[in-house]
Amino acid sequence: MSRGAAVLFDAPGPRARRTSLLVSLIAGVLIVIGLGWIIAVLAAPREGPGGLELPGMFAPTRWDIYSDPEVWLFIGEGTLATLQAAAVAAALALVFGVVLSLLRSAQSRWIRIPTAVFIEFFRGMPVLLMMLFILLAAMTGQFWAVVWALALYNGALIGEALRAGLAALPKGQREAGLSLGMRQLQSKLLVEFPQAFRQMLPIIVAQLVVLLKDTSLGYIVGYNELLRTTLNNLGSFFGNRYLFSLFIITWVIYLAMNLALSWFARWLSRRTESGGGGFNFMKRGARGGPVLPSMENPAMDAAMRGAESRQVGQGST
Repeated sequence: MSRGAAVLFDAPGPRARRTSLLVSLIAGVLIVIGLGWIIAVLAAPREGPGGLELPGMFAPTRWDIYSDPEVWLFIGEGTLATLQAAAVAAALALVFGVVLSLLRSAQSRWIRIPTAVFIEFFRGMPVLLMMLFILLAAMTGQFWAVVWALALYNGALIGEALRAGLAALPKGQREAGLSLGMRQLQSKLLVEFPQAFRQMLPIIVAQLVVLLKDTSLGYIVGYNELLRTTLNNLGSFFGNRYLFSLFIITWVIYLAMNLALSWFARWLSRRTESGGGGFNFMKRGARGGPVLPSMENPAMDAAMRGAESRQVGQGST
């Protein structure tokens, strides 16, 4: 155990380790017993209306519809509709988040205060209420009602997260950019914002996972996303016998999409960390001044060349 970890808590002794192992084993056994009991209850036949015996939830007669390719075609269309709404809403939410974070951290209070009111309004507004308002008042249709409601709500949350990331950066980051001749907006966009985005990436991804799950609220406004396609459309067509299997299929698809998004976030985080992980202002240029690594960023390179040319022009006058 490292010295830093030992400072936080005392290392468990042999007796504590045995107790922890025993508690873990007991908890594992109880979980297995509980899961077995739930499966047994679901698998057991039950009595229906009129004294009829209904098959258990895992009986083949409750799953035979999945041999029909058209059922999977309907499920695929619902999944695609969910991904389309989530992708468009996520792109708009990221754009809104970037703009709101920049406006929220502006020096002028005439910009900062109205932006804060805007963010707090949409953070406190229920997403379903926004969907209904956009659908009924703006007459946008179900798809855009879902997209705009999710984009505004999650954009406000992402914007506040990015603002917090910008505020948490050391002041030396901005000062180093300004010392190279960058304007304040250039320094914020090219120096501070990439670092804040990397720091807040776990929060942003977690919010995008919430956005993906919240597309199921489109069920209420009539958008044929995955949940409405399976439980409402297919469930109404085939009857209540297949609701349990449709629920399981829907749950597995949502779980797979969210796990894929989380895996992509971890991959992106590892890639950005291995690619440099931030700017180092302790490096020195040929003339002894601080320099910013380009990190293969054309915008950064262009800003650096412009800043150096302005410095040379000022030095020659």
